[in-house]
Amino acid sequence: MRIGKIFRETRETQIDLKIDLDGSGRISVKSGIGFFNHMLNLFAAHGQFDLILDCKGDLDVDGHHSVEDIGIALGAAIKNALGDKRGINRYGTFFVPMDESLALVSLDISNRSFLVFDAGELAPTVGNFDTELAEEFLRAFAFNAGITLHAKILYGKNTHHKLEAIFKALGHALRIAVDFDAKNTGIPSTKGIL
Repeated sequence: MRIGKIFRETRETQIDLKIDLDGSGRISVKSGIGFFNHMLNLFAAHGQFDLILDCKGDLDVDGHHSVEDIGIALGAAIKNALGDKRGINRYGTFFVPMDESLALVSLDISNRSFLVFDAGELAPTVGNFDTELAEEFLRAFAFNAGITLHAKILYGKNTHHKLEAIFKALGHALRIAVDFDAKNTGIPSTKGIL
C-alpha cells in the first residue's frame, strides 16, 4: 500500500497527517478552518484518497501558518507514499466545471517543483478562509511533493466556486498521475529516475 505519514511540529503548528493513495474513502480533516476543511475533503474525495489530518495551529494569529504547513505536510506525505514512482502515469490533467466557473489543473510528478497559479480576481475571504492562502497552500504542496503544478481558472465569478473547482480538479489530476500505467512498470522517465 502507498501510505504517507507525517508528524510535523513547530512553534506555530502541530500536524498529524496520513494519506493512503489507494484508499477506500476514509476522510477526517480538522484544520481549524471550516472552508479549508471543505476544500481538503473535496480534494481527497475526488482523488479517492484516504486522508486523516489533525492540525492545531496558531489561528489566533491567522490561518497562514496552518494552511501553509498543511501543504508542506501533505506534499511530503505524498512524496513518501510514491517512493521511486515506479509504474505511475506521472502526468495528470483535469477540468472541473463548478456552476459558472471552469478550472484546469495539470501536473507532473517530476521531482521538479514549480507552481503556476492563476485564479483571477478573488474575494478576500470565504467564510473564515483568507483566499490568498490557496496559492500558499498549493505552492507548499507542490514544492514538498516534487510536483510541477499548474492551476488555472479559465473563467468564473464566484470565489467559492473557483476554489472548489481547483481543489476538485487537483484531486482528479493527482489520481490520474499516481495511478499505475499498465504498459510501463518502470520509472516513467527517459532519465531512469524521478
